[in-house]
Amino acid sequence: MKQRIITGVVAAAIFLPIVLIGGVPFVLMVYLLASIGLYEALKMQNIKLASIPGIISLILLWIFLIPSEHIGILSNMNYTKIELTLLAVLLFLTYTVITKNRFSFEEVAFSVLATLYVGIGFYYFIETRGADNGLTFVVYSLFIIWATDSGAYFIGRSLGKKKLWPEISPNKTIEGSIGGIFCAIVVAVLFALFTNIGIPMVLLIIATIVLSIFGQVGDLVESALKRHYNVKDSGTILPGHGGILDRFDSLLFVLPLLHFMNLL
Repeated sequence: MKQRIITGVVAAAIFLPIVLIGGVPFVLMVYLLASIGLYEALKMQNIKLASIPGIISLILLWIFLIPSEHIGILSNMNYTKIELTLLAVLLFLTYTVITKNRFSFEEVAFSVLATLYVGIGFYYFIETRGADNGLTFVVYSLFIIWATDSGAYFIGRSLGKKKLWPEISPNKTIEGSIGGIFCAIVVAVLFALFTNIGIPMVLLIIATIVLSIFGQVGDLVESALKRHYNVKDSGTILPGHGGILDRFDSLLFVLPLLHFMNLL
């Protein structure tokens, strides 16, 4: 626990100021976090980042993360992100032939999906921070994720009896999940009272319920991935916490939904 607290304090001392600053330092930080997250995902499938598939995945990720305000970089070359993604798929498939199927069709599918899994969430991290009132929404997202996690943990330990999804995450309970949603609502209401988030209270509560649920789904997705590949943590870069994907799994779902729900 001591190591976990120390890591959390040090990570927050580095992470939060860059989030507050925004701009280029923030974008560079997100690129770094996403690259580490991709490395962790590929490692589960025994695909090295320093390999042809790894390099293709990394380049595709970096292209995917290009902020919308700089998308002209691709437009000037007459390419879209979708076209470059399809090109990457063709390169992956070509590599299966070159390697005589040592790099298989299944690994192609994993590489593409892993890149999109990491890329979508971190792309919307950049887009959220760069939007009008974006910092407020980033802080709101972090608060409801932390509230959900903490509420689910403590209420689950105190009152939890019915398992939520034992095949995926044996320690999570239905009572804890509901408690996490309740805590997220309380935090969201308090956040709205002290900030100018600009969302009507009823809509904010509904949005918070949806985001809290999908934040938990993001956590379960990461748990399912690790269980499938029989690993305890996605990485070891954060002692006591695991890897980048272990810490950002909920955020990878919540931030895209902010945009899909047209909240900002």
